[in-house]
This record gives sequence, C-alpha cells and structure tokens, in this order.
Amino acid sequence: MTEKELKVVKGLDLKRYMGRWYEIASFQSFFQPKDGRDTRATYTLKDDGTVHVLNETWTGGKRISIEGYASKADPKSDEAKLKVKFNLVPIVGDYWVLYVDPGYQYAVVGEPRRKSLWILSRRSHLNKEIYDDLVKKAKEEGYDVSKLHKTPQSDTPPNEEGHVDTKGVWWFKSLLGK
Repeated sequence: MTEKELKVVKGLDLKRYMGRWYEIASFQSFFQPKDGRDTRATYTLKDDGTVHVLNETWTGGKRISIEGYASKADPKSDEAKLKVKFNLVPIVGDYWVLYVDPGYQYAVVGEPRRKSLWILSRRSHLNKEIYDDLVKKAKEEGYDVSKLHKTPQSDTPPNEEGHVDTKGVWWFKSLLGK
C-alpha cells in the first residue's frame, strides 16, 4: 500500500510565518540533543527571499544553536514546501508546513517520508485541546504520532542570545550521544 501524499499549506504568508516558534513536541532525531529543552526556532526573511534559520536548545544548562537557511523547494509553487540547509552540515532537508492556524500561532511541520514531525507554537506552552487537535492532524496525514516526544519548555523561556557554539560542534557531539 502506498502512502497518500502529504497535504501542505497553500499560499503560506511567509512574512507572517517569520519570527520565533517554540517546539512543543517532535519526533526525536539523531541531530538534536536528547536532553534538549526550551527548544525554539527563529525565522527571518531576507531581502533575497530566503529565510535565515536559527535553531536553539538548552542542554546541561548551556545554550546551543545552529544556523542555516531555507528557500522554497519550487519557487513557482504556492505550496509551503521548503528546503533547509544548516551551516557546516552537508544535508539539505525538507520542511513542509502541513498546517498553520489562521492567526499563525501554531503549526504542524513535517517532511514527505514522515520521519520528522514538529508541533510548533508562538508561545512556549500550548493548551491540551489545541495540542490534541494538532496531533490529530498529523495522524490524519499518516504520521505515527506515538513517536511524538513533548519538548520540556520553561514557564519563562530563556532570554539568552549570542552563540555558545557557533560551529555546530553540538550537532556532532549529539551524534555520539554526548
């Protein structure tokens, strides 16, 4: 049996999508620290139409981050399918916005193989009813939602800015489980 193609948002307003998003839940991946908390992404639209990406998490009391950029997979399409490449990491990944609410306050993001999934919110916490609805949307798209891991978020998200690890060393350490 072949899986149905994922439904993605059409006509995503990239300017409204920009800004900070908190990771409420995700599939654990080999490139993220297993004990990461307060994980968030900040997107900034650049003049050339690409998106600067800053992913941050806190582990062992320290902020770690990695930067990259995203661009539309097909500039002629109105589908919210982006390609993401992080600095110093030789992999280009898919970032497909599967759902965003009309107010651009929470979103479901995945990729075509259904190996990665993120539930994102503009706030560090999401009420149970909205969370359950977003999980249901992911399940309807064929995701095994039993793999979702809730990301610990502080009541007061960290304000720390600046780079502790600007070379992506944390990424390589996380591969080794350190």
